[in-house]
Amino acid sequence: MQYVFDTMNLKRYRFPTHINDLVIDRADSHTSEVFIVLLEPGQAPPLHKHDDTEQVFYVLEGRGTLTIGGKAKNYPVKAGDVVRIPPSVFHSIRAEGGSCLRYLAIDCFTANRLSDEPTWDDHVRVLCCQQGWDYSQVTG
Repeated sequence: MQYVFDTMNLKRYRFPTHINDLVIDRADSHTSEVFIVLLEPGQAPPLHKHDDTEQVFYVLEGRGTLTIGGKAKNYPVKAGDVVRIPPSVFHSIRAEGGSCLRYLAIDCFTANRLSDEPTWDDHVRVLCCQQGWDYSQVTG
């Protein structure tokens, strides 16, 4: 059982819209996973939702705009802020200004955790398929 996780040599997933550095894989935890998200200025993942997780973000550096819901309510975020995204809520976060936005993301799984995505890598494969992204480019 691992209790302490090094954040220096992480597995990197380079999506077309952002970077995720995996810290704790969902396969190694019963109810959570952890990664660090890096957004270059102007970058944002597509508006999306997670039916099986509540997400908590701790903004490490930079500033951005959090977009919530189909009606697109916007909230400013900055280093030191904590963001909570309930399950099944559409959301996206965009890096603003001339610097990167970096945040620690913690996914807290609900009782409805998807059994067909037992690892972070399995989730990435599904995400790439949904978005039309090349899995080999994301993981390469």
